[in-house]
Amino acid sequence: MLILLPPSEGKTPAPSGPAVDLGSLSFPQLEVARKEAMEALAEVSGREDALAVLGVGASLAHDVERNRRLATEPAAPAHAVYSGVLYGALGYAGLTPAQRRRADDWVVVVSALWGAVGFADRVPAYRLSMSASLPGLGRLAGYWRPLLAEALADRAARELVVDCRSSTYAAAYAPPPAGTVTVDVFRDRDGKRSVVSHFAKHHRGDFVRHLLTRRGKAPATPEALLAVAREKWEAELLPGTARRPHSLALVLRD
Repeated sequence: MLILLPPSEGKTPAPSGPAVDLGSLSFPQLEVARKEAMEALAEVSGREDALAVLGVGASLAHDVERNRRLATEPAAPAHAVYSGVLYGALGYAGLTPAQRRRADDWVVVVSALWGAVGFADRVPAYRLSMSASLPGLGRLAGYWRPLLAEALADRAARELVVDCRSSTYAAAYAPPPAGTVTVDVFRDRDGKRSVVSHFAKHHRGDFVRHLLTRRGKAPATPEALLAVAREKWEAELLPGTARRPHSLALVLRD
């Protein structure tokens, strides 16, 4: 199984340790592109208009300044650096050793800076969104799209893809729809269904945790994934088409 996650906006810097080794990260064919992105980000982050270009406020100026030192900043496993709501619900630190190995094997984070990294890959904290544009690279979703299509092609062809990304990060890579299931969260109130936005990250993280901690074989088809979801949630599966992936709806009722 291949579980695609978005990065968290906020990240936890490593307190100490060696810097990132681009050659050691998963999907080594992305090494040159990662180096280009890191250099472009460092250049932008030193400009007077850095905050405007990166689309962040003055309160994040320290994070932007760190972007200039990413080649020497301490790195930590991706599961420790990414620390938002989704990752809190996933709760890597509370997994057993066997469950952590499963997470390291299954989870890939699609990143504006790294393209895609495995959960155990060591990276520094940074500030960059997939919606940004960097000099020489252009819009990052477009920059990474052909590179990720090639880097992830083999795994996506062999494994069920569980896509928990936001639309911003989904724009950088589209897995084969026949074997891909997006995860959406809805709230049902008196028969009226609405999309859950603010807490969707939490429920997606909780769903990934369930996949990692449950006993039994990993689901290999969209229908099997639906059965797994129904172990804990009310869930429905909207079949995909030749161009659109399947959609798993987790339904919350008040």
